[in-house]
Amino acid sequence: MPRRALHTKAEQAAAIQADPRWADLVARSAAADGRFWYSVQTTGVYCRPSCAARTPRPENVRFHASCDEAERSGFRPCQRCQPRQHNALAHHTAVVTEACRILDDGVAAGRAPTLEALAERLGLSASHLHRVFKQATGLSPRAYAAARRAEKVRAALGDPASGSVTDAIYGAGYQSSSRFYEQSAQVLGMAPSRYRAGGAAQDIRYAVGPCSLGSVLVAQSDRGICAILLGDDADALARDLQRRFPRARLQRGEAAFTTQVAQVVAFVEAPRLGLALPLDVRGTAFQQRVWQALQAIPAGQTASYAEIAQRIGAPTAVRAVAQACAANALAVAVPCHRVVKSDGGLSGYRWGAERKRALLTRESATAPSKPVVEKAA
Repeated sequence: MPRRALHTKAEQAAAIQADPRWADLVARSAAADGRFWYSVQTTGVYCRPSCAARTPRPENVRFHASCDEAERSGFRPCQRCQPRQHNALAHHTAVVTEACRILDDGVAAGRAPTLEALAERLGLSASHLHRVFKQATGLSPRAYAAARRAEKVRAALGDPASGSVTDAIYGAGYQSSSRFYEQSAQVLGMAPSRYRAGGAAQDIRYAVGPCSLGSVLVAQSDRGICAILLGDDADALARDLQRRFPRARLQRGEAAFTTQVAQVVAFVEAPRLGLALPLDVRGTAFQQRVWQALQAIPAGQTASYAEIAQRIGAPTAVRAVAQACAANALAVAVPCHRVVKSDGGLSGYRWGAERKRALLTRESATAPSKPVVEKAA
């Protein structure tokens, strides 16, 4: 090879390595995505900085200010990192952020815009906005507005100075009190007057029993099992229950309640057996979508937070999925212990990493070697 060509390559390599963008490329910096793209002459493709492909030789790299610029130079998009898809995702995120702001303003004013009106303000078709909004948040715009109204009415009912229950209902943007009362069990978990009293009129029975993971507290409302809490100290578990239902009438379960406790303990010891008791599951619309996805994970299997986000149709809501897992009050029944990091490692668990490891180990040891096919009844 001619000496001059070698010298030119060395100069090119030195120039690329001196460019601050080279450090972002080597570090696969996600923070640099969208600021620049790079192409590789030997492969003919261009990538975003965080691409997981092998780091190219610096003399073969060229930097570009946009995807269009890279393609005009004759390079094609990398199939691994899909640089154009990142551009679309960034645009969608900005659109959804603005849509949420408009919906929040509408709820605050007492009337959220319809999907069609919202799409018109954003310059999109209603179907396209519905799709990208649900991908980003896990909710439709209508469900998002309903969740914000629910938050507003809960805040108003919790404020003694907010006026009557009817004032709180209309102030949150509900168009009729009858419509709200139809949904009150789902929105509040109880009647509005009972919620305003902080659950004071609600009776919750509970008991604490031993299990192989320490102590388990089982609590039951008139709708079903509302809490399964794990820990080492019975008094600490009772305080946690009191914090969750600050004004409810907490009552130690009588002798008859020990049957339900025994069923829950047996379920904790062997989750594959299932739990034949009604559950009183309370949470936001998004949390309930996450919890339903968790309940669909078979015993002996796991899923990552990112996979759960994909399953509920909100691939970018990984952090929100983790927060929903942390908010779960029904240990094992809503199996947040089956959610792990993308690399398979254990992540945080509300009731301790060792309990999570023990549950997964136990379920893995009893998992069937072949998929179980249930016969129709």
